[in-house]
Formats: sequence, structure tokens, C-alpha cells
Amino acid sequence: MSITSKMKAYISLLRPPIMFMDITLPAAAAILAAYFATGALPEFLPFVLATIGGFCAITSAYTFNDVVDIDIDAINLPNRPLPANAITQRSAFLFGLLLGVISAACAIYLNLEAFAVLIVATTVITLYTVLFKRSTPFSFIPVGIAYGLVPVGIWLAIDPAGILMPSVSPYLLPLPGLLFGLMICMTDWGFTLAGVCRDVEGDRAKGAPTLPVTYGIPMTSKFILIIWIIGILLSLAIGYTVGLGPVYYILALASGIWMLRRCIRFIKNPEPELGGKLFVDGSNYRGVMFSAMIIDVVLLIYANGYMSLTSLIFG
Repeated sequence: MSITSKMKAYISLLRPPIMFMDITLPAAAAILAAYFATGALPEFLPFVLATIGGFCAITSAYTFNDVVDIDIDAINLPNRPLPANAITQRSAFLFGLLLGVISAACAIYLNLEAFAVLIVATTVITLYTVLFKRSTPFSFIPVGIAYGLVPVGIWLAIDPAGILMPSVSPYLLPLPGLLFGLMICMTDWGFTLAGVCRDVEGDRAKGAPTLPVTYGIPMTSKFILIIWIIGILLSLAIGYTVGLGPVYYILALASGIWMLRRCIRFIKNPEPELGGKLFVDGSNYRGVMFSAMIIDVVLLIYANGYMSLTSLIFG
């Protein structure tokens, strides 16, 4: 295999179709934390390291999941690098380990609180990968918890709680940071379950008792809609507690309504293929929402007219 083909295979482990979400999530969390704490953007180096560290933490989990689930992916997603024999399990494991080391190095450089959250999140997602996925239909719960800890760790990297690092903040984690983590946790349940609906054939064949395998895709699709409704409401609450402006609300509402329509379409036609499409839709929705957070904060800081408009509208 050529070097180019090998590089494409490794890039594929990073999940390019959902990479937009995985980059904008840590970036948005860092920017919101800095804006809430100081009214300004984060310093350049901490922002870059937080974004890279968060992205590497997420993609490391993807890679280890591929190593463990190669037998299931051989049925559901045979074109992925491991079942297609483009990369060996050992090489993928080492690549995932490298991503994890990069993430840990970024967290340690930023502060010990971020590193502590990373350790907890890594432990939770590892337990999911090696144990919970093949033992309980509720294995999606630890996935959401681990993913929800990502913005919490990023937030603490920019605005420490004062437990392991000095802080001038009067709180351990401000309400927007807590809501951000909860919103990501909840929406990740819906996001993950859509992908699990896509993978139902391989999970059933290999004895993984996921929610759609155990209770069926129709019931799971209804649960996904409920979860996304809660997640979208939480996204609006984040905007309110941070003091974001109309651009964020317009984009968050428009993309949220679009996402709910996709969920309703899945309920009407609960087929694995539509579950796969909803999985990608969920990543695109969150990527747009995170981008809206970033755009709105930049406007609030640098566009005086926009700050005045926001104050006029929201008081």
C-alpha cells in the first residue's frame, strides 16, 4: 500500500464526516469560557492547545473503539480501515495511543484540573468500549457522559475552578459550563443512538445488546427525538446564561428546528440507513451551533453596534 493510501486510512480513523463537530466543540467551549470569565477571547496558545487537546481526546476514543469493534465493523462498516485491512489493529492502537498522549500533554500544559477531567472521561469511555457496549442496552449513557466531560475539561483549562489550580472565580464551574457539559451529554445520547441504529445488524450478530437491538429501532427513534428536544432547549439556556446575541439564537433555533425535522423523519421511517443519516445530521447540527457560539462572541467583543443591539433586545 502506498504512503498516500496509508495516510488516507489513518485520516479515516479520525471520522472526517463528523470532524467539523469535533473541532468546533473544544474551540467553542474555550471561547465561551474566556468570554464568560473575562469578556475577551482566550489567549492564543491556550486556545490552540485546548482545541487540539479536545480533538485528539475525542478521536483517540474513536480509534480505540475501532480496534475493539473490528468484528462488528466487518459487518456494518466493512470499508473502515481495520476491517478493510488498510491498517493493522496494532497500528491503529498505537495511533490512538499517540492521540491520547497528545491530548494528555495539552491538558497537563494547560492545567491539572483539565488533566483530571481528561482522566475521568478516558476511563469512562474505555469502560464503554471494552465492557458496557456488549453487556447492556444502556451503554450509550457512558458515551454521553464521557463526551459531555470534554467541554467541562476545556472550560476548566481556560477558567480554573480553584481546586487543583489557583482561581479568582467564586465558583467551581459556572452555570454555562455546567449546561454546556449537560447539553453535550444529552445530545450525544441522541447522536450515538442514531449511529447504533445504523449498526443494528452487526451488533445483533455479535451479541451486543444495544438499545435498538433490545427494544427495536421504532422505540429508539422516539427516544432520540425526546433527547434532541432537551438538548436544543439546553443550547438556548447556554446562550441565555452567557449573554449571547441574536445571531446565536437565530442560528441555534434554525438548525435545531432542522434537526428535529430530521428526527421526525426517522420516526416515520425507522430504518438503519436513515439512522446513519441522522447520525451525520446530528454532527452537522452541533457543528453549526458551536460555530454560531464562536461567531456571536466575536461580534459581541469587536462589534460595538452588535453589543448595543443585544442589550436592546435582551436587556
